[in-house]
Amino acid sequence: MQKEAVTVVADVNVKWAESPPRYRCYVNDELFTERTWTWTDHYLEEIIPIYAEPGAYHVKYELVDPESAEMQIRNFRIVNGPGTIDQKGHVQITTTGQTA
Repeated sequence: MQKEAVTVVADVNVKWAESPPRYRCYVNDELFTERTWTWTDHYLEEIIPIYAEPGAYHVKYELVDPESAEMQIRNFRIVNGPGTIDQKGHVQITTTGQTA
């Protein structure tokens, strides 16, 4: 089956007080990124490129030390490529020209 390129974007915000927290983003069970959050008054529009066969995928975020911060993920959207995403991070990649 032909792979498709899909670009997912999510608005990420982390509130913290003491040391900068780290978070991870996964696509299914594969680690996409791990970052140290250093901003205090900004959010990040995280771009997640996925090149995969049509099917179901899940974008998931987690704090490495969840007791030290609070994370908010909002406004999941697909900005390029064939597919859909809900606000829980469930992606459905379709073939070019097909609607989900």
